[in-house]
Amino acid sequence: MLQKEVFMRRLCIFGIIVIFVFSASLVWAQKTVRLSIATGGTGGVYYPLGGGMANIISKYIPYTDATAEVTTASVDNCRLVGAGKAELALIMADTGWDAYQGRAQFKEKVPLRTVAVLYPNNMHIVTLEGKGIEKVTDLKGKRVSTGAPGSGTEVMALRVIEAFGLDPTKDMTRDKLGVSESAGALKDRKIDAFFWVGGLPTAAITDLGATPGIKMKLIGHVDALTKMRETYGPIYVKGVIPAKTYPGQEGDVPITIVWNLLVCHDNMKGDIVYDILKTFFDHKQELITVHREARWLSLEPQATGGSPIPFHPGAIRYFTEKGLKIK
Repeated sequence: MLQKEVFMRRLCIFGIIVIFVFSASLVWAQKTVRLSIATGGTGGVYYPLGGGMANIISKYIPYTDATAEVTTASVDNCRLVGAGKAELALIMADTGWDAYQGRAQFKEKVPLRTVAVLYPNNMHIVTLEGKGIEKVTDLKGKRVSTGAPGSGTEVMALRVIEAFGLDPTKDMTRDKLGVSESAGALKDRKIDAFFWVGGLPTAAITDLGATPGIKMKLIGHVDALTKMRETYGPIYVKGVIPAKTYPGQEGDVPITIVWNLLVCHDNMKGDIVYDILKTFFDHKQELITVHREARWLSLEPQATGGSPIPFHPGAIRYFTEKGLKIK
């Protein structure tokens, strides 16, 4: 009798262990979809916003485990998605269009699909008072950072420069720095100006403008728009950096803008894309607390040509349910 009781106790203990291990396995199995989000440098908008996206995806979609990765931004991000090294990426629409078509810096077509149109990307040209720079053509003979290699900033900066009739390789000394490094170099007087395409406000530029003894200046360049649209199509539109966006900025600055996109590979499962979009729209306020540019996430830009890249079927399904006609 005693042996039978001992046996039954051991059997119960074994059963409990089996149930525990099985339950743990089920939980682990639900976390099988790992999503890497390619973002940008730490001083811009892509990285904090991408980090917020990763947290929300992991929090509300039980079968996912998402992380945000630091990159050199748009060009790099397109390549990472194409190579299967990132599942999602934040990119600029102009760079994505080049990747999709396999032109410019892309030797082959990258099979991208749009998940969502996110927010407008604002071209900043930043300098300091006393540098003798009042307009883009004044950059001739200056030392200028045109963005990190492989970034959307670099792509658009060169197009702005060329639209004003300057040769970026001959008419200026080019540095290729990210926004944080560019702001630091300008503060230290190592460069005369820098280009940056990003959201409003961008932290590194805010910090530069708030530095004691620094009087920052933003250069308007909307006159480049006609030439850029003639050459590259209606990807670029007119925008403005409103007065008071940055410390010491007294007036509006007319600029060029391009939309930012969240993209994926065309082989991503439709249910995953659908769940990601539903989660973002259902928990939009949480994204806004991460970065205010998330306030732009809405239905209207999805249907008004913000992205030249075809939408993923999972995205089409979601937006169709919301009453939009998406191609």
